Amino acid sequence: MKIPFSVTSYYNDHVTKRKPNPKELLLAGDLSYERVSAILSPVGIKDIKKGDMNLQLIADDPRSRLLLSEIIVEFLDSLSRSPDPDQALNYFERFTRMALNKANLLSYLKDSPYTVWLLAKVFGSSPFMSEVLIRYPHYLYWIAESQTLDGNVPKKNLAGDFKKTLRNLKSKEKKIEMLCVLKHKELLRIGVRDLLQKASLEETISSLSVLAEVVLENILRISEETVKRQYGVPKVRRRGGEGERAAFVVLAVGKLGGGELNFSSDVDLIFLYESDQGVSSGNRKGLPHSMIPNKTYFTLLSQEMIAGLNAMTSKGFLYRVDLRLRPEGRSGEITSSFTRFRKYYEKRGESWEKLALLKAWPVAGEMRLGEKFLRLASRFIYQSPFSTIHFSEVSKIKEEIDNKMSARGKSFLHVKLGIGGIREVEFIVQCLQIFYGKKYPEIRDRQTLGGLRKLYGLGVIPMECFGTLTDGYVFLRKVENSLQMVHENQTHTLPEGEEEFQMAALRLDYRDNENETATVQFAKDYKTHTGRIHRIFEDLFNGPESSALLKFPR
Repeated sequence: MKIPFSVTSYYNDHVTKRKPNPKELLLAGDLSYERVSAILSPVGIKDIKKGDMNLQLIADDPRSRLLLSEIIVEFLDSLSRSPDPDQALNYFERFTRMALNKANLLSYLKDSPYTVWLLAKVFGSSPFMSEVLIRYPHYLYWIAESQTLDGNVPKKNLAGDFKKTLRNLKSKEKKIEMLCVLKHKELLRIGVRDLLQKASLEETISSLSVLAEVVLENILRISEETVKRQYGVPKVRRRGGEGERAAFVVLAVGKLGGGELNFSSDVDLIFLYESDQGVSSGNRKGLPHSMIPNKTYFTLLSQEMIAGLNAMTSKGFLYRVDLRLRPEGRSGEITSSFTRFRKYYEKRGESWEKLALLKAWPVAGEMRLGEKFLRLASRFIYQSPFSTIHFSEVSKIKEEIDNKMSARGKSFLHVKLGIGGIREVEFIVQCLQIFYGKKYPEIRDRQTLGGLRKLYGLGVIPMECFGTLTDGYVFLRKVENSLQMVHENQTHTLPEGEEEFQMAALRLDYRDNENETATVQFAKDYKTHTGRIHRIFEDLFNGPESSALLKFPR
């Protein structure tokens, strides 16, 4: 009997050419590599075999296979919109392994397509945040609630949550571990808000700063308990009264002082205590050697704080501490009394220290002493304001930075210190504030964007310049946070590899279009912003005598 058609020909013409159905990945047996590739390649999956294996591992039991098949179309669509579909799928598979009940999780995702997209976005953007979710999979239900991502958490509420959680923990080590857990949970919330564009740059950096302040308050409290057990409390004798507790304050400078912290920043700190005149009360046993001078006491307290912040625990670490902005930098004492601070700034304070102290802010300890320090800093900064000579000094500082960046081949890749980078915007704003701040105190602001707005409001900088610096600063800070969000590393450098640069663009929501790739669009925007910033910087610092920005009446 003659067969009216060729089976092979029919299969080639009709079966292999039909539109791929993603459910085949889960419900059809023995799919060829070509068929799997026809489904996964359009999603953006590059490693087809690994991607297929990830899906099969998620669907490793009949119930999970059926549930995943019901959301596979939405799931693959979400992956296709992720910056890195391969990474997102791999982390999703690991996440399902850690879930207490995989079937319940997949059922939940079936009812919430938004959460599927959220996970694909997070898993494809940030290994750091992915690892937090994998370690604590129950956070998913918290992070997917609309009220979790709707706005910033007030500092009072965050501090209350931390205090409540730490209340019943006894040992210093357990408390620091729990602080790491709480910090990473809040970083997850802040990071997801940023990724989903539910927060402005100012909201993100403010939230990051509030989180650091709450951590510092708790580390100070933990450190005080440790030192107090050995040496009692520090005392100072005031005129006409009994010995009272000597005050201590932690001052933030740099980005934390300005309330504009990065996603992964050092915390620049200065430790200050009230007076050298006094000794501690001693411990409860009343041993003579437990009564120590205030200087020794507060040095030990500062060292305890640094050790707690830097400690690498099983849950991670809190913050890297940078003390280089204290008087005399690395060679200076770890903490000093108010009197010694005052003498130093009156006699030896340098121009660059005025820039640093513009952002000084008390973040933990005795706020009364912190406010006293701010008044001292204000006199130092504004009593003898900048002249054009000081602008030249700052220009030399930037020239040294440029030479270092050039030697490393990072002149145009370093978002913070490179040509037209964040530091140039900060120098422009800080120097103009000092130059005009004595006569016009209303322009004083410890935040860069706040300072820009006040300088524009006064009329010091024109509208075009204001727009250029504001847009450029916001753009660069978003790039910086996006880079640091990947692994919670303190990086400021754009990747040099083509694939890594493309990933950086995709994480910032650039997408290929019919005219240009995401990479080209990102590179153009970066070049435009840094070029415009640098032109303003050069105008101000390379020829301050003729700069229009210094012609406002003083």
